[in-house]
Amino acid sequence: MHTLGPHGTNLEAASHEWLRRRGVKGTVELHPSIESALEAVPADGRHALTACAVYPALHTLVFSNLHRLHMIDSFVMPTHNMVLASTGTGMPTTVASHPAPRGLVPTGARIREVLSNSQAALDCAAGEVEGCITTIVAAERNGLRVLSDFGPVPMVFTVHQVLAVDAGTPAPIAVGAGR
Repeated sequence: MHTLGPHGTNLEAASHEWLRRRGVKGTVELHPSIESALEAVPADGRHALTACAVYPALHTLVFSNLHRLHMIDSFVMPTHNMVLASTGTGMPTTVASHPAPRGLVPTGARIREVLSNSQAALDCAAGEVEGCITTIVAAERNGLRVLSDFGPVPMVFTVHQVLAVDAGTPAPIAVGAGR
């Protein structure tokens, strides 16, 4: 499975959950963006990409890649708790956020868009912004102070099979087999 990183994203957790539910032994490879993850997936029909139904550019990803990418599954799973976190300030004026959860950013704060919830936490910990919308996992991993805990969000995750170059239809997938 290929998906969005760095470690601590909801997509990483969803990828592991999808493999677990199917009893498939496989690996989850993390990438800086969903688009770069798609580019890294081998075109052998045995690998897949995990995405999220609320990803603002999912429609572009799907329709721009109909020739090589088929949605083969979707499932609902709660996200990690989504949080507003900071390195110490009680009311951040600059907040890093992925586009999907930007509605959680406090009113009046300037938004710095990032590629993942985990990247938001990294940028906050590095002092590039005062706060971030991230997962509880990423906040804890980066030593951030949780200001607001929005809890888990029931989320639809999508699984997309990358077709073999010489194939026109998806074959049964054994994601990550032998890896």
